[in-house]
Amino acid sequence: MALSEIDKNLIDRCLARKPGSWEDFVDRFLGLVTHVVNHTAQSRGIKLAQQDREDLCADVFLALVRDDFAVMRHFRRQCSLSTYLTVVSRRVAVRELLQKKTLGRLSLSGDENIAVVAAVNGQHEQRIADQEEVNRLLDGLQDADARVVRLYHLEGLSYQEISAAVGMPENSIGPTLSRARERLRSRANA
Repeated sequence: MALSEIDKNLIDRCLARKPGSWEDFVDRFLGLVTHVVNHTAQSRGIKLAQQDREDLCADVFLALVRDDFAVMRHFRRQCSLSTYLTVVSRRVAVRELLQKKTLGRLSLSGDENIAVVAAVNGQHEQRIADQEEVNRLLDGLQDADARVVRLYHLEGLSYQEISAAVGMPENSIGPTLSRARERLRSRANA
């Protein structure tokens, strides 16, 4: 789906910092961001308290305005703005959920959430065990490839963030991850 004229104008207004443009943007996409946050948490078996949901939505909007709208400026306008914001929202939500879950900062409440807390703690222990296994497997990769895999899979960074961290072109991150995964699969099956 192509970028609509309405969304194109809205982006241009936001980037030009026209009065009321950010409020219009939030009004237009708050429902989408909330849906993505809810779906992302639900797909990971996490029931969010209202405060956590609001915090995650705020984290998404903060990511959009950070560094003078850098995320918005990187939008290539080759797809719909909704599609782009869905991807951005999901990445931010996943990163924040992983961080909050690891640090135990989710505001889970009620008897039904005791099971969720136990599951989160169990997943954290499993993730640590998986990290040890991943680190063992990564020892056989070249340093640059291993670093990209660690940043993407263990730290949850986006391609853009990895590109900035390692000095590799953003369009080389995907192929590097694919090659590394294939090598890891080969080593794991050996």
